[in-house]
Formats: sequence, structure tokens, C-alpha cells
Amino acid sequence: MDISIDGRTLVLALLGVMILVVVLILVFRSIVGKKASEDLAEKYSGKKWASPLQARSKYPDVDVFNLSGPLFNFGLAASLGLTLLAFSWTQRDDEVFIPEDALTIEDDIEIEPPRTAEPPPPPPPPPPPVIEEVPEEEILEDEEPEFVDQSVEEETVGSSCCRGTTTATTATTATTRTQSGGIFKVVEQMPRFPGCENEAGDNNAKKACADKKMLEFIYKNIKYPAIARENGVEGMCVVRFVVERDGAITDAQVVRDIGAGCGDESLRVVNLMNGMGEKWTPGKQRGRAVRVQFNLPVKFQLE
Repeated sequence: MDISIDGRTLVLALLGVMILVVVLILVFRSIVGKKASEDLAEKYSGKKWASPLQARSKYPDVDVFNLSGPLFNFGLAASLGLTLLAFSWTQRDDEVFIPEDALTIEDDIEIEPPRTAEPPPPPPPPPPPVIEEVPEEEILEDEEPEFVDQSVEEETVGSSCCRGTTTATTATTATTRTQSGGIFKVVEQMPRFPGCENEAGDNNAKKACADKKMLEFIYKNIKYPAIARENGVEGMCVVRFVVERDGAITDAQVVRDIGAGCGDESLRVVNLMNGMGEKWTPGKQRGRAVRVQFNLPVKFQLE
């Protein structure tokens, strides 16, 4: 027979046994007190006891040892009952409310970059040039203008122009590769929340198990901000972070915030992942661990 009780039931059972013991003590004390008030000396006058043990309480009516059998049986039954309840005590985990489609980001929601300081206004345009009038007396009509040959050889143009352009293009390409190749957005094996690597099945089964554990971790530790609850603020925040090659969480930032402290609370829960003791399983590309950017939606919904 499978019996399971919670801690509250066990505590109530202990209190019930204690109250019953106190009640029994008071009842037996009252019974013995009533018998002690009788005239037992006259009742047993001239009585000779067959054994000294029979006169240990002087009068059999107030011999408390007569109740040793029932009291022993009661204690035995109470101890067995409490032992059974103790072994049947089951500690259940608190139910975690997880919203539907918790990992789905709606198509009509654009991830907004975090607000930064507004750039300074552009400088004012320079004043227009002032045209000064030259007196006619200063114009030399007889002097012919001198022409200077400013033609450039074809080889000179090719060597100077094209060499500079090739160098700039190479530098730009190298910079682009460094910026885009360091962090991946989509890889062959996406990073997974810890706790499911020993589960049977392929990567898809492990990913489904990891997503479930991640949602349980998030919505078990998240605390609905009081100001958001009071004002009925609901919606979805998005936290972007990077899963490093060793599974650590870095560069966590809120890229979509509904306000009222919900974004800060989402960021706090994501940063708790670094203190779990276990790290994420890093993403892999061509069998090699790489840095992967992860967008995590956190939904706030009032029950």
C-alpha cells in the first residue's frame, strides 16, 4: 500500500498524539483522585496481604500499576503510527507555472536594441564664402596666363590608386570576418541547458529535455515585480546572451523590455545560471565548440 503525506499532515499527526497523551494523563489522574478520596482504610480494615507486593500501594484501588498494560499498548500503537507516517512523508516540489509557448517569440515583435545616449547634434554648416570684388585696375590685360602640365602617367595612376584600394579592401574584409565569425547565431548543434546530457535519445530529445528544465528554472526563480503586479503589466521581455565555448553565460543584456522592472528581473534570473554549479552544453559547429548567441524570451503573465 502506497501512502504519501505532506509535511503539514505529519505535523498535525504529531500534535494530535501529543494532545491525546495529555488528555489521557488528565483522565487517569482524575480517576485516581476520586478513588483516593474514598474511605479505603475502613474498606480494607483487618486485611492481610498475601504478598508484600500487593501492598506496595497500600490499597489496590489506587495502584497505578494496574493501568500499565493499557498504557503500554497505547504507547506501542502511537509509536507504530508515527513511524508509519514518518516513512510515508513525501516532500513534493512546488508547482511551477509556465506560460504556453514560453520559448516562442512572436513575429510581430521586433527585438529593440537597448537605448543608449543620443548622439550629439551635427555641427552647424560653415558660413558661405565671402566674395570680394577686385578693382579693375588690378587686372593685367596684357599678361597671358601660364599653363602648367598636370597630366599624370597611366602607370603612376594604376600603381598609386589601385594599390591603396586593394589594401583598404583587404583590411575591411579582415575586420568583417573577425566581427561576424566570433559569435554564431545558428549552428549545427545549439547550446543546451544542463541536466539532460545523460538522457537517452538523440540531440532533439536532449534539446527538448533541456528546454523543459530551463523553463522550470526560470519560472521557479523569477519573482513578479511588485510595481508590475500592481499596475497589471504583462508581456514578454527578451534577454540576449552568449554561451561561451566552456558553457558559461556572458554578455547578458535586455534587448526588449516591457518596463515596470520586468526586464531587470529577467536579467537577474539569467545571470543566476552561472551559479548553478553546472554549465551549459556549448553549441557545436562541425564538431567544434563555438560561441553562440542565444535569445531567451521571458513571459510575464498574471494568474
